[in-house]
Amino acid sequence: MKKLLQLSFIPRSADFGLLVLRLWLGLTLLLNHGLDKMMHFSQTADYFAKNGMDPLGIGGQTTVALAIFAEVIGAVALTIGFATRFAALVITIELAVAFFGVHHHSIAMGPASGELAFTYLAGFVTILLAGGGRFVVCKDTNDVSSPA
Repeated sequence: MKKLLQLSFIPRSADFGLLVLRLWLGLTLLLNHGLDKMMHFSQTADYFAKNGMDPLGIGGQTTVALAIFAEVIGAVALTIGFATRFAALVITIELAVAFFGVHHHSIAMGPASGELAFTYLAGFVTILLAGGGRFVVCKDTNDVSSPA
């Protein structure tokens, strides 16, 4: 019973945990957000411009292009483990702008809340701080995770 309560039957691995986190968050961001923005660029840019979703004042098209860069290129790089901390930084900046600038740091539930951006932000900040772990395509030079 003690073994069951301590979950000792599940092997501990920070590297495997970081891999799961990278795959989970990266693929979800890519598939649920990035690809849709990319495939419907014009409509999304119009929507952003008309609904005040341009917190930096750079225009709907530029805002969407930067979001696509973070949510497609950044998410793919993070998922495969290429320049992982940099990719996490790019996504973290995008989500911080979304959370603070678009959703006005609201974590209340419901439509147009910042709850999802806030939750994603927590995961990507974790990867930014911890690195990608051992299971990456290209190890960051200053990664502090376990040696390969």
